[in-house]
Formats: sequence, structure tokens, C-alpha cells
Amino acid sequence: MKDYYQILGVSQDASPEDIKKAYRKLAHEHHPDKGGEEKNFKEINEAYQVLSNKEKRAQYDRFGKVFEEGAGFQPGGGFDFGNFGNGGGFEFNFSDLGDMMEDIFGFGGAAQKKDLKRGRDIEIEMEFGLEDVLGSQEKEIDLEKLVTCSRCQGNGAEPGTSIKECFTCRGTGQVQQIRRTPFGTFTRVAVCPECGGEGYKPEKPCNVCKGEGRIKDREKIKVFIPAGVDTNQVIKVGGKGDAGKRGGKPGNLYIRVFIKPHHIFKREGDDLYVSLPISFSQASLGDEIEMKTVEGTSILLNIPQGTESGKILRISGKGIPHFSGSGRGNMYVELIIKTPKKLTKEQKELLEKLKKEGL
Repeated sequence: MKDYYQILGVSQDASPEDIKKAYRKLAHEHHPDKGGEEKNFKEINEAYQVLSNKEKRAQYDRFGKVFEEGAGFQPGGGFDFGNFGNGGGFEFNFSDLGDMMEDIFGFGGAAQKKDLKRGRDIEIEMEFGLEDVLGSQEKEIDLEKLVTCSRCQGNGAEPGTSIKECFTCRGTGQVQQIRRTPFGTFTRVAVCPECGGEGYKPEKPCNVCKGEGRIKDREKIKVFIPAGVDTNQVIKVGGKGDAGKRGGKPGNLYIRVFIKPHHIFKREGDDLYVSLPISFSQASLGDEIEMKTVEGTSILLNIPQGTESGKILRISGKGIPHFSGSGRGNMYVELIIKTPKKLTKEQKELLEKLKKEGL
């Protein structure tokens, strides 16, 4: 039995907004145009179609296995054959006829128009150190992808030959298919199998790309990384995905950012947090300490007299640059009073005196 809640990664008491949010995220990740599996994409859509509909969701929650097995309820809300022929009647919902015909018999309504020549989007990951995001930078990446064929300049035809109208579909990119079913005769407008929906074909395919207009190769791409980027942010580089088929529009390149953990500073948003050990005398009497920032420069930190362990000092403007504007976050310094594990004879004598004084 399919668990639609599990497919979308939500609980059974999830709100419609939570279901929609989960669906959009998963649909983006598993879309076939982005390299996802068509089977998973269809399963995600199926789950959303049920759980996003108040009545279908209620029936699914109520009937459980019956929902999937068809004994009284179907996801599309269409047939109920449970009592047919036994006096129970016959129920049919015409609202989902198109979807039902497509699922059961492999045809239905008109073919959806889409850009069949557009190149695939590419998503890659790039890792940066915390220091790298303090300023904007330009990076060059070497990416394996589909690039425009240099021999035919992307049109898919051998140089000196022409592009001709597809004989099968007469340039429309679509053909009609007629099928007979127990419910009658249905006509489906489908993508032309001869030209792949383009309407035109090379008279003689290019010897290098075999008529695709693109080949697998490596390309050096310069990308701009703005200051202040954070983990899981995605930077779009328009037109730098796979080249389109036969001169079609190229896809986009999406760069998902990951920031490596720093050995000293911890990042939260645009703020930085760091622990600084101080001695008991510095905490008691106060002091001025030199400390390093994330850039590696030094600043003087004023320790107030009578500081307790765990006190946090804020240093304005010493955090991470704001991604969407000017200025920077803050740096927060937690003061930790360190207890010495080894003492000299003189230190012990002094501490004994302080102990007698009540310190």
C-alpha cells in the first residue's frame, strides 16, 4: 500500500499549507527536466492530488487499503465497481475522464505544449570556507555538460545540407492517434515520433553530433559568488546548463552553496560566536585583551572588572556581510574563566592568601 503522507514526508495531521510546501520542494527535486526519476515524480504528483483535495483526503484517511485496492474507492474519484452487477448500481465521475484514460489506456487529452528543445538544468555543489564569504569573488569551474556542436553550429545538419519539414506531421510536431475502448472511440494528439515534436528534421544529420546539435564536452564557466552566502543557498547562472537540442534554449546552472565549519568561529545567520578563555585575575580586575577576528586581523577587547564566566560581549560589525544589502552582522564573544590545572609554589602561596581574604 502506498503511504501518501510518507511519500510527501508529512504527518497525517499536516495542514494544507504544509502539504503544498512539501509537494513544491519534492516536485522541484524530482522533476525529470532536472534529472529526476519520472516514476518518483509521478508518485509525488499522485500523492499531492489526493492529499490536497479535502474530500479525497478524507476518503483516503477513512478507507486505508481499500483506497488503493479499488474496493469501493479510487484515487481519481471515478469508478465504483464494487456492487456492479449485484444490484448495487454503477457510479461514474466524468470530471477525471481525461486523467483516467491516460492512466489506463495510455491516451487522453491533447498533448501538452512544452519546449522540447530546451537544454536540461544542471545543479552542482560548491564548498567554501567561512573566510571566503567575507567578500564577493569570481570563481572558474570546469564543468562537463552538453555544449553546442561546433561543426553544425547547433542546427543538427551536416554543413551544406538543409533542414526540412517533417513528412509525418507536416511541420506541426504533432500527430493524431485514434483508439477504440469499451467507452467509445477517443482521439489523442501526441508528439510526432518521427521528429520528436520539432516539426523539422535535418536533411542529413551532422556527422559529429548525429543530428542533436550538441555534444558532450567540458566548459570553463566563470561564476560570481556574492559576499555573505550561506549553506543551502542556490545561485542561478542563466543559460549555463546543457545546450538546447538543435539550437534550442539552453538550461540554467544552479550552484548550491555549502560553508565548511570553522575551527574557532560558529556562524548563526550573519552573526559569529566565539569563546575566549580568560584568567581569574583578568575577570576580577578587568583587562584589555588582543584577539583575532575571522579575517585574521587583531582587535582590542575590553574585559570589564568583575566579569563572570559565561558573560557575552558584542562586537558590532565584525560578523558576516549581509547577503542582500550593506553592512555586517555582529561578533559575540563568550568569556570563559579558565581554572589552572598546575600552579607554581608562588601562585599557590598567593592563592592561599587570597583564600584567607575571602576570595
